[in-house]
Amino acid sequence: QVHLVESGGGLVQAGGSLRLSCAASGRTLSDYVMGWFRQAPGKERDSVAAIDWSGTRTFYADSVKGQFTISRDNAKNTMYLQMNSLKPEDTAVYFCAAGSTLTLQPKPYYSWGQGTQVTVSQ
Repeated sequence: QVHLVESGGGLVQAGGSLRLSCAASGRTLSDYVMGWFRQAPGKERDSVAAIDWSGTRTFYADSVKGQFTISRDNAKNTMYLQMNSLKPEDTAVYFCAAGSTLTLQPKPYYSWGQGTQVTVSQ
């Protein structure tokens, strides 16, 4: 099973940008579709974006369309989430996940990272 580790989170002012990374080990990243999800305190885990095996197809939650960009570099076994124009409501723990079904729904994903905190201040 693939092991995933997120990085790149932190504290940023509203309007700023962050790029999250999700590094995979143990298996080849190109074997999986990948997704980003987030969970704010007291809320359920929400979908953010998903990307197919090659990076050709991407899907976004309506709340982040035009603001976030998902990408992957299979040669580096790493997936990314570029987040621009960040808002306080983007504050959450961000998780990457691997699966076999290209979907924005979290349930089909079966390998998850531990998450990285993103905090956006006013």
